[in-house]
Amino acid sequence: MRFTLAALLAAALIAPNAANAQTAKAAPVLTSIKPEFAHQITNIPGKSVKTVLVTYAPGDKSPAHTHAKSAFIVAYVLEGAIISGVNGGAPQTFKAGEYWTESPGDKHGVSANASKTKPAKLLAIFVVDDNDGPLTVPDEHH
Repeated sequence: MRFTLAALLAAALIAPNAANAQTAKAAPVLTSIKPEFAHQITNIPGKSVKTVLVTYAPGDKSPAHTHAKSAFIVAYVLEGAIISGVNGGAPQTFKAGEYWTESPGDKHGVSANASKTKPAKLLAIFVVDDNDGPLTVPDEHH
């Protein structure tokens, strides 16, 4: 399964199309959120796949947040290690090459770089309704 996921990630990175991607709002503590790819899924009417590259500086984190109501997400760590906690569960550390998933409606309470000295990157892959957005909403806006 990891090989298949890696192939999907490689395909998404080879064909970036940020012009069609929705922009996620970045909190001041987050280094960068960059849309990479957006494409309608032709055999699933009304659905799109969108990817966002999230880069954390050493010791960086993002605020608690939720995603678009229809979003199923695969978060794949490309570099470093990320601490992630969803729906109040115990935070887990994911290293480069590992991933976690988030289902529609999940609350992402913890998302942080596990290192105080090295950057970390993840690719968030969203399967979402075509017109659902924004992709990420800080919890203070709910």
